[in-house]
Amino acid sequence: MIRTARVGVRVALVVGMIVGCSTAPATQAGKDDLVRRAEAALTAWNREIPGVEALVRGSRGYVLFPEILKGGVGLGAAYGRGVVYAHGRHVGYADLSQGSLGVQLGGQAYQELIVFDDDAALERFEQGRLDLTVDTSAVLITGYATRVQFAREATVFMKPVGGVMGELTLVGQKLTFAPR
Repeated sequence: MIRTARVGVRVALVVGMIVGCSTAPATQAGKDDLVRRAEAALTAWNREIPGVEALVRGSRGYVLFPEILKGGVGLGAAYGRGVVYAHGRHVGYADLSQGSLGVQLGGQAYQELIVFDDDAALERFEQGRLDLTVDTSAVLITGYATRVQFAREATVFMKPVGGVMGELTLVGQKLTFAPR
């Protein structure tokens, strides 16, 4: 009975954390800061992986999350805000909410860049109909390498920023779009 109560409390905390966050920052200063951090992150990625900036700037659209925070003990959650670009123009904001279940312990920060394959994928993303991942993950300690994942409609780049996370989990991720 106590174990069930603990699981219930954890689930309630994760759901509250995910539902309580809004897609775009509340103030103009917050929005400007998010855009600045996304642009700085893209520049830094391009220094480490030459050609990434040209790839995204030449794409139909992309979203860059300059910081996603993730943590878990059995149940896990992650959340981050990003900036959405279409055809080279800033068109809105996005948030990423993630829940995970499995063997996990720790916390980490990472960046995520999603490059859309075509206009249809970008449109599905804007309408909330693009789901990129429900997969398993096995990480012992985040290292320095960028992970690239090819989804059906997009290419996803993930880059660890810091922290330690040990996990063997089932992960579900939801992306939300808010126009500028």
